[in-house]
Amino acid sequence: MTKMNNTIKEKLFYLVAVGISIFMLFFFIGSVWIGYDAKNMCINAERQYKSADCIEALIAQLEDEHQSFRLRNSAIWGLGAMGDSRALPVLEKYYTGDIPDREPLDETISQYELKKAINLARGGLNVTAWIWRWGID
Repeated sequence: MTKMNNTIKEKLFYLVAVGISIFMLFFFIGSVWIGYDAKNMCINAERQYKSADCIEALIAQLEDEHQSFRLRNSAIWGLGAMGDSRALPVLEKYYTGDIPDREPLDETISQYELKKAINLARGGLNVTAWIWRWGID
């Protein structure tokens, strides 16, 4: 009976180890993907607004009323991903605190995204940022 228990424990250990490895792989891939998106968003905004600073360019994109709501909401996401406190005043300017159940990202500034971005700009926990932030200047 103990040999059978040891075999079950051994298989369970390997199953848990494989599960943790798969989780870590997906976490790493997801984190790199987020960083890639954030970096591209910065590059595009810096080009469009002729700025050498990612945060300033994303703020300009958010405040540009000629941009689509989708693009402005992407700027909010990017500002949150960067977690830079310089973005707080402009993020707070747009935040009403009234978060509806559903927000069409093509029709309005997302209060939900603003809330998340404000939290991150205030130093909230961003568990993926340490993997990719070093590549953003």
